[in-house]
Amino acid sequence: MTDAAAAKAGRNIIFLVIVASLGYFVDIYDLLIFLIVRKKSLLEIGVKPDDVLSVGTNIINWQMFGLLLGGILWGVLGDMLGRLKVLFGSIALYSLANIANGFVHDPTVYAGIRFIAGIGLAGELGAGVTLVSETLSKEKRGYGTMVVAAVGLFGAVAANWISKYNWHTAYFVGGGLGFLLLLLRVGTFESGMFKNIEKSAGVSRGNFFMLFNNWGRFKKYLCCILIGAPLWYVVGVLISLQPEFGIALHATEKLNAGDGIQYAYIAIAIGGIVAGLLSQVTKSRKLVMLIFLLLSAVSVAVYLSSTGLSSEQFLWLCFFMGFAVGYWTLFITIAAEQFGTNIRSTVATTVPNFVRGSLILINIGFVALKGHYGMVNSGYIMMAILTALAIIALSQLKETFSKDLNYVEPM
Repeated sequence: MTDAAAAKAGRNIIFLVIVASLGYFVDIYDLLIFLIVRKKSLLEIGVKPDDVLSVGTNIINWQMFGLLLGGILWGVLGDMLGRLKVLFGSIALYSLANIANGFVHDPTVYAGIRFIAGIGLAGELGAGVTLVSETLSKEKRGYGTMVVAAVGLFGAVAANWISKYNWHTAYFVGGGLGFLLLLLRVGTFESGMFKNIEKSAGVSRGNFFMLFNNWGRFKKYLCCILIGAPLWYVVGVLISLQPEFGIALHATEKLNAGDGIQYAYIAIAIGGIVAGLLSQVTKSRKLVMLIFLLLSAVSVAVYLSSTGLSSEQFLWLCFFMGFAVGYWTLFITIAAEQFGTNIRSTVATTVPNFVRGSLILINIGFVALKGHYGMVNSGYIMMAILTALAIIALSQLKETFSKDLNYVEPM
């Protein structure tokens, strides 16, 4: 390869990482916008104050159910048709859904549109991480996925800022950003690894059932899901249900869930950078993952023991908890590196969405515990269960740093 060709290839890779990062930015914006405007939007469309929690939980459950189904759909399509086609199709769907959400006036319609948005949102991150992981060298791919997450997670900051003006506008902006991103993606290119297996006869691509027809693969797959579950509990329950936890913790002033999510996601981005750099320095994904899982348990214990919270204390605790669960990108990278090219998109897309979708079960479990032990004690119990399961699952996975990804999974 000539120097000019090498320079062009380098610029193409940088552009690919930037576009994947911006895609995740829009993904996070649209994923979290309902959590941020939950109370404001539901009250405005006529939901009674006493019903906001139950109606809001139902709507977020429908969104998460959409993520579960969409994770399978886009993951399989990513391995069958290519990573780029998924990036185009998924962002078009959730952009349209978010624009539609800006016009909603009924809780049932609200839930239905968030379900469609969830299906669309499911394809963005997995396809982006797969594309970046397969394009960068095995020594540097950790840096690429680190950048994707660090830039992308600031979508939560943008969502919170814009939602302060008008919740309708917040949805419109989310949809508009998605369509602008579609224009940028015209110049991106497909993964070379995918192109190689696309031409290979006899290779089963995007076969979701391959994850279940072999005990070793299924075990790896399940463990990949379990190591990410504590993160969505922290964001989806401990921070998002801030009004309820504020009462239980005897907060001295009204706390703002949107600001809490913003601070948490700034910290998640910072934590993602630190986790990515540490994994490159230590040459170990598993060691860094373990450190962050333990740190997240400590951060939650500090939060739940902080009675008499002020707004400032709440935001700093959200920042601490967010940093501690900054292993999100590392967790997805681990999942992508565990499997062959012919089902890598399926895994990398379904795993984070199954983790997001696990919020349905976590919500059910938390509500059941709350009826017996109250908000705070239930918070401790649920975090202890999820952390223990994550650590056990992590111990069952192999180290994947610098692993060659150019291989296929046998039937």
